[in-house]
Amino acid sequence: MPETNAPAVATTAAACPECNAEVAFDRAPRRHEIARCRACAAELEVTSTDPLSLELAPEVEEDWGE
Repeated sequence: MPETNAPAVATTAAACPECNAEVAFDRAPRRHEIARCRACAAELEVTSTDPLSLELAPEVEEDWGE
């Protein structure tokens, strides 16, 4: 049986905290990186990379110079 030299595509994934769908990354995610769930469109923040953990990204609030 011939061997294939095709590189394996390594993905890292975690569950979306909003809809529980798999959110996959093609490369190693970084802490505080923002990603979007393809299933529910929620904006997610990487809160940990080992183990990979996602939380809903905080809403950006207006800064009124206070």
